[in-house]
Amino acid sequence: MIRRSRPAMGPILFCMGAILLGLYFMFAAVQGDYGVFRRGEVLSEKRALEAELLELEIEVAQMENLTRRLSDDYLDLDLLDQQARDVLGLIRADEIVIR
Repeated sequence: MIRRSRPAMGPILFCMGAILLGLYFMFAAVQGDYGVFRRGEVLSEKRALEAELLELEIEVAQMENLTRRLSDDYLDLDLLDQQARDVLGLIRADEIVIR
């Protein structure tokens, strides 16, 4: 009588486990917290924040310029007149206001 032996389950289970583990790591590398897609999102967010930073730096430079022009060391009378008109609503006696 010839006996047929079954194939060993150990190597088959090992191969299946290795394949599943490889698939898990491949999925994590693409869509995980540190994956390729997340990297693209971070780079896009970085570009948007750099653009916002540039706008804010320009705004700060303009404010510093206005502050310097209204300082005690350097007084720009035209800017002072403009600010008095805008903030306080002042007008000169020889001007006509049209609403």
